[in-house]
Amino acid sequence: MVSTKFYTAIYVVLFVSATIQVLVEFAGLAYWTAFGIIIALSAAKAVLVAAYFQHLRWEPRSLTYLVGIGLVAALALTVAASYSLL
Repeated sequence: MVSTKFYTAIYVVLFVSATIQVLVEFAGLAYWTAFGIIIALSAAKAVLVAAYFQHLRWEPRSLTYLVGIGLVAALALTVAASYSLL
């Protein structure tokens, strides 16, 4: 079983990533630069949450690949929807 310290470390990484996302939003960067940074951080956070909090790290690889396909599909839809915001 994974220790409480490990879960706390994951929580801290997620918290810091969310804080960076907020700072990027208010940094006044170009739209596509900020969008790319936020999408990259969001994808990394989603993988971290799925791997450890949803226990995909210890599941069969086929299930992990299935969830990964869903993540890629969600990313593609997000990028497609972002063009309508301009």
